Amino acid sequence: MIPSDTSNTIERLDRLLPQTQCGQCGYAGCRPYAEAMARGDAGPDHCPPGGDAGARALAKVLGVAAVPYDRSRGEHKPAQLAFIVEAECIGCTKCIQACPVDAIIGGPKHMHTVLDDLCTGCELCVPACPVDCIVMEPADNPVAG
Repeated sequence: MIPSDTSNTIERLDRLLPQTQCGQCGYAGCRPYAEAMARGDAGPDHCPPGGDAGARALAKVLGVAAVPYDRSRGEHKPAQLAFIVEAECIGCTKCIQACPVDAIIGGPKHMHTVLDDLCTGCELCVPACPVDCIVMEPADNPVAG
């Protein structure tokens, strides 16, 4: 059983993370990264989506010195959403399999679509697409809106 103070720390860290579930931190998602930080197995600088501000907030909760996020893990970008270009989608389902939050729907051999409300902008669907029909757009001005 996890001690309550550790459990509280995990919850606080997890709430500060952007919930992209992108894996750029080296963990399977935001919660596992929060758990690793609480155990002392990871530093607060592993999250590109959170940027420097996120790294500072995580460091504060951990009671450690703040450092900029590790740029070797990826680029900090504004919020974005995936958009599937309908005319180019072949319905292979590889994007569905790659999406960590089930934001893409569609069936085999049919066009797929992204549910904007669920998409975290993690970009994991982009390299999975064999026909390059997925584009990332700013979350505040998506093409599909």
